[in-house]
Amino acid sequence: MSGKVWFVGAGPGDPDLITVKGRDLVERADAILYAGSLVSEAAMRWAKDGCQIQDSKGMTLQEITDWLIQQAHSGETVVRLQTGDPGLYGALVEMVQPLDRAGIEVAVIPGVSSAMASVAAGVETLTLPEVTQTVILTRVEGRTPMPEGESLSELAAHHTTICIFLSITLLKKVQSELVAAGWSEESPVMVVQKASWPGEEKIIRGPLSEIRDLCKAEKIASQAMIVVSPVLGAREWPELKKSKLYDPGFHHRFRKVKDL
Repeated sequence: MSGKVWFVGAGPGDPDLITVKGRDLVERADAILYAGSLVSEAAMRWAKDGCQIQDSKGMTLQEITDWLIQQAHSGETVVRLQTGDPGLYGALVEMVQPLDRAGIEVAVIPGVSSAMASVAAGVETLTLPEVTQTVILTRVEGRTPMPEGESLSELAAHHTTICIFLSITLLKKVQSELVAAGWSEESPVMVVQKASWPGEEKIIRGPLSEIRDLCKAEKIASQAMIVVSPVLGAREWPELKKSKLYDPGFHHRFRKVKDL
């Protein structure tokens, strides 16, 4: 009788940012395969005695799926612990397909993305009324090509908030593509390395024209989120367009407008 494989989002780095359901699954798992290059080993502290724990950082996709299938065929509860959210740059479908073919049940537990953890670290917002209401999660083309119409310059032409994953070593290209899309060289940029990792988080801020040099000076070359947005720094703005939700003149089913 086959067991079940749970793909669990471990969150951005801080072990306490795993969901309660994810932690509960780690506690009762018989076998855990965790992405050790990105997931803190501290997340294993909830594993029960006798749980088989394996780090996948040196494994190929085939080795990962073979391991998951082998453990599940033993009738065990198996957890694949992934950084952030399994559905975002997590090769989820590539791992699920072999399990489907093997007749193994799977389920996914979402996790906190490093995009959310990065803006939280900087006490920033992704959206602001009448400035931007759209967030783009993307990456710059490297060894993996981008689909047609999804180059950074094309996406950046919308001038919304953009969270750029997996691209810190391509900051020069990020700069050129944003400028090509009409962003000013003075546009504010925030780079967060290891967002939420206790004692390891770094936040770098600067104009687009200088952000690459600032990151090089801080030796930031991996595990970093690049955030560009027309609302970066809004905390310091003297005036903001306020949300209608809390406006005393805005009527909704939970609050009636009072006659003044």
